[in-house]
Amino acid sequence: MQTYYKRKQIRYRTQPPIIVIFDIQHQEFLPMYYNTTTQLLSRKKLIHTTEIDCGEILPDHESKKKIFRESSLTNFQKKMIETKKGFIPVMLTPFKDNGAVDYYGLADLIEFYLEAGATGLFANCLSSEMYELTEEERIKVTKFVVDYVKGTVPVVATGTFGGPVEEQAAFIKRIHDTGIQAAIIITSLLAEKDDSEEVFEENVYKLFQHTDNIPMGFYECPDPYKRVLSPEQLGRIAAASNRILYYKDTSLSIDSVKAKIEAAKGHEFKLYDAYMVHAVESLKAGSAGLTCIQGNYFPELIVWLCNNFNNSSRQIEVDKVQRFLEENMEVMHHVYPTVSKYFLQKRGLSISTVVRKNDGIFSKEAKNKVDKLFNDYQQLHKELGIKSAI
Repeated sequence: MQTYYKRKQIRYRTQPPIIVIFDIQHQEFLPMYYNTTTQLLSRKKLIHTTEIDCGEILPDHESKKKIFRESSLTNFQKKMIETKKGFIPVMLTPFKDNGAVDYYGLADLIEFYLEAGATGLFANCLSSEMYELTEEERIKVTKFVVDYVKGTVPVVATGTFGGPVEEQAAFIKRIHDTGIQAAIIITSLLAEKDDSEEVFEENVYKLFQHTDNIPMGFYECPDPYKRVLSPEQLGRIAAASNRILYYKDTSLSIDSVKAKIEAAKGHEFKLYDAYMVHAVESLKAGSAGLTCIQGNYFPELIVWLCNNFNNSSRQIEVDKVQRFLEENMEVMHHVYPTVSKYFLQKRGLSISTVVRKNDGIFSKEAKNKVDKLFNDYQQLHKELGIKSAI
């Protein structure tokens, strides 16, 4: 099969100027330096000895300006643990009309998150429709995200999808090889619903034994069922291994959040809250930040909240944002992620509303509610003076 390349026009922050080539066949970015003789140079060697006209490559696809980010820093502790309060998006997966993964759309989406101020990315998660992706797609999508951000922000991704612990460990190794900073454990996939805490912990330690020293995280994913760890249990696991660096909490309990933060003190561990009803209270209680589906509508607003939750001069606005998030919980969760993709379309992002997950019917009534949410957000966005990431 012939390989085609697409030139990405970019606003570069590094010198010398960089052109980013997207390899369609292998679905990856190839960063190249461009010299005065119009030869494409890799960082270490000349890969094309003849002049080429990149402008003629895939002329039917409109070039879009991108920021190519280079960084030699991929240290998880520096990028995630030692950062200020941050927002980590639970990433969507854009699809083409035929249901295939839209990698151009994914590049646009990544750029959108980063422009909004995201301090990390959670790829291959429930919002990504991870259960509807094939194993190879999970790897390819995650690697695409890692290759795109080039270490600018940490990327985490789900590494467990059920079955014997040994099989789950094998996939964790595969997805860690993509370059992610931590493989995320779905808490409900290491024990059956009726199994005790002891059974769960035994499987966690067994998973540790089969995965070398790969950094890990926990996600209290509601699918296939929600297993919420108790603060005591989390404290035991954190004390037993410093490999747990990330925790996505969905307990919906601010008391539980506070207790977990306290239980894991002194360990290389940070809790990110998914429940926006108590977003401000959680940030004030010591959570490391937010990781929520609301960021798939207006990530700039979630970043603004992380930056201003404790700003005494803006508490009236902070309270208004908190009420806005609470009042719109239902509309943002109904027929998700279709509604989120529709919302992003309205905002100007090039993304289809195609999903693989059976998330219900996007009725006229649901559409009208999202349209109202869009108008209300536009007004709030203007009042706060937030710069749009699109």
